Amino acid sequence: MAVEVLLPKIGLTMQEGTIDEWLVPTGAVVTEGEALLRLATDKVDVDVEAEAGGLFHPVVPAGTTVPAGALIGWLLAEGERPPDSAGEPAGAVTSTTTVAPPVDRVGDRLLSSPNARRVAAAADVDLTVVHGTGPGGRIVSEDVEDHIASLAAPAGRASSPLVRKLAKERGIDLSEVNGTGPGGRIRRADLDAALPVPETTAPARSTEVIPLTGMRGTIARRMHASLQEMAQLTHGYEVRMDAVVSLRDRFKEEWSDSDLPVPSINDFLLKAAALALREHPLLNATVREDGIHLLDDIHLGFAVAVPGGLMVPVIEDAAELSLARIAERTRALAEAARTGRISPAQLEGATFTVTSLGGYGVDFFTPVINPGNVAILGVGRLRDGVEWTDDKPLRTRVLTLSLTFDHRAVDGAPAAEYLRTLSELLSRPLRLLV
Repeated sequence: MAVEVLLPKIGLTMQEGTIDEWLVPTGAVVTEGEALLRLATDKVDVDVEAEAGGLFHPVVPAGTTVPAGALIGWLLAEGERPPDSAGEPAGAVTSTTTVAPPVDRVGDRLLSSPNARRVAAAADVDLTVVHGTGPGGRIVSEDVEDHIASLAAPAGRASSPLVRKLAKERGIDLSEVNGTGPGGRIRRADLDAALPVPETTAPARSTEVIPLTGMRGTIARRMHASLQEMAQLTHGYEVRMDAVVSLRDRFKEEWSDSDLPVPSINDFLLKAAALALREHPLLNATVREDGIHLLDDIHLGFAVAVPGGLMVPVIEDAAELSLARIAERTRALAEAARTGRISPAQLEGATFTVTSLGGYGVDFFTPVINPGNVAILGVGRLRDGVEWTDDKPLRTRVLTLSLTFDHRAVDGAPAAEYLRTLSELLSRPLRLLV
């Protein structure tokens, strides 16, 4: 019996994925657990294993982006052929058979995603009258929602939820827009055509278009949602780093002949940030419908720049780890992120995030909170400062911390107290070694 191969949902936030590469040829014998494809998601690239055995036949080519749960291939028994649109009896195929792209039906069953079937059942919609826009005409949940919207709209005024949202944002009255889609359906291009054309300035020409898909698209959606859903403010706070720099120099000298990793400035900051959260649990929290939930565990995320965006690996129970162990974890996780070997589990569960732009020469910035958290700490560059003692200038080493916090959960004073505690820990870094 033919077994469907569906695009797996990896991580809580994955909406779609791109089949970067099929790792086995069409018609090859696949065993359960064998790597079947290389999947590129919004966060990480992973190899996906086959959940069953059989002769493999893809239904979408490599490079295709499809929603989580979409049909992407079949695993067949020897002599079995993929279900076809005509519902003909299964015939024998050889291992070199080329599979045609799927059409609207597989035998007597419509090609549709599980979520589309759930939405249709809840709204009592007959899927046979819904036009599928997924791969090979597969019906996805958005198709069902569009169909429901078209039934409720006046004749010639049908439009998708996205079009209605864009029209509202642009202040466009849909009753005055001429729909050029099937049956007079209003499309996004119709909204663009309805906008007034500037009389003077010609539109700038673009030489390259970077699609808002994959990692870039996810970053765009999550950061926009973060700013829309939270009341975010940022405190800037200058801290003295002389003692940290001095202690780190001692480590470099004394550990030069050992395998112990010398903690970076960011490692000191991560350890101090975690310990300070113990004293200020309001910064280690999440806002839910029923209130502000203070979290028992302290899992630190730290931003790592990668081609096309950034990843946020997570150090679990960071306050319980030694400074040396944190140094080991940051190096291993950062390397895994940059080489594409990090697992989705290592990117989930942060309760607080630290991000640094010091290496780029930035002093102060306004980091955006990761959804689900109530704060994020930005770290600026290590630079020279001046302190006056008895009318004499003293050279110091300082950096600026930028703490963005959700004012729904944290007021300005508690946020400042957190920064003060963090500064005190960094001024006496031997406490970070305990």
